Amino acid sequence: MENISILAQLIIAASIIIVWVFRYDNIVLEFKQYGISDLVRNGVGASKIALATTLALGVAYDVPVVAASLCMAFLMICAQACHVKVKNPLKKYVPSALLLLLCLFVAAFNYGLI
Repeated sequence: MENISILAQLIIAASIIIVWVFRYDNIVLEFKQYGISDLVRNGVGASKIALATTLALGVAYDVPVVAASLCMAFLMICAQACHVKVKNPLKKYVPSALLLLLCLFVAAFNYGLI
């Protein structure tokens, strides 16, 4: 089970880095669609990258993985709310929903619930 949690942490971290670094143009368009300011978008991006880094480091170091995964889960819930707000098609909900589930799994495992 520990290996699955480590894999989940790495999937979350890689996904966030890919989207917020290499696909940033898409993020800019989405946040405009949601009506969210550039300042908030950049704050969300910095937070997600910091949390993703914490989750990746958590594989080898003693860092607050539970807190990082729960904060990331909160941001994924916010992403779901934004998709609902603008009535996006279902396929737009899937990535953040899957990452939300992975974050909750990582938090539960590292807290000792699983």
